[in-house]
Amino acid sequence: ISCRNPLQSLLSSMKQACEILTRDPEGGAARIPFKTFSFIYLYLASIDGEISAIETEVFLEEIKEQADKHSGMVLIRHF
Repeated sequence: ISCRNPLQSLLSSMKQACEILTRDPEGGAARIPFKTFSFIYLYLASIDGEISAIETEVFLEEIKEQADKHSGMVLIRHF
């Protein structure tokens, strides 16, 4: 029996992606463009296979709403 939470694992990967891809200084907000975030998220979610398309769509809609308030940038605190 797996105790792995696919969403938590994916979000941890997304946090790392933001930290790697950001142009913010170390310790900053680790912002990345929504387009980049959604591309990576969709790719990783499809590989995982345990997160439904509906869950993915709803999550990305919520993140886009937050990003739109920050000039299209996703911050780690948004998720």
